[in-house]
Amino acid sequence: MPDPQGPAPVNSLVRVDARHPDEAVIQRAAKGLFCNKVVIFPAACLYGVAANALSPQAVEKVFSLKQRPKDNPILVLVKNRSMLAQLVTSIPPAAEALMQTFWPGRLTLVFEAAAHVNPQLTAGTGKIGIRMPGHPVARALADAVDFPITGTSANLSGTPGCTRPQALPRSILEQADLVLDAGEVQGGKGSTIVDITQSPAVILRNGAIPDQKIFKALA
Repeated sequence: MPDPQGPAPVNSLVRVDARHPDEAVIQRAAKGLFCNKVVIFPAACLYGVAANALSPQAVEKVFSLKQRPKDNPILVLVKNRSMLAQLVTSIPPAAEALMQTFWPGRLTLVFEAAAHVNPQLTAGTGKIGIRMPGHPVARALADAVDFPITGTSANLSGTPGCTRPQALPRSILEQADLVLDAGEVQGGKGSTIVDITQSPAVILRNGAIPDQKIFKALA
């Protein structure tokens, strides 16, 4: 539901084509991410919050914007599998099989986080959730920078996510530096989350990819 106070004026709301995002718009967003700014972007089912996942200052902005408890970890988005090297301790065979089958796409994998990873992202668990996005705008945004970005949903903690920018809470619109408006996204189930730090791998959240397909890929 929209904020009861009504929509806040957003000078930085920019229209973007959902299927073929304009390069100039993506570069504007990427420049903001380089400067530790926060960008709201469309993903497959909900709008998300992007910030430089390697910058404690930027990640802190995400927690503040979402009013998110510090014991709740934040997943990150990567543009390619080679970027995993700076985030995880190892890539088990189960992860290789799942990435080969479902990335880019709606699958989040939980890895053992590298020792230097910002503890804000892991919430002290020692684990980090990572996805390679499939939505054209989210993918273009991830591709435009040389660091992982946050991929958490654009909502206040404990409230439903939003399928269109006009439904974003006023406080989020006021704090975001840029909002990429691709119209309404499809909603529905979020990404399937699989913990590959355990053997066998464990499905932590049922999502867009059916369990049967996960088991088949692992087999």
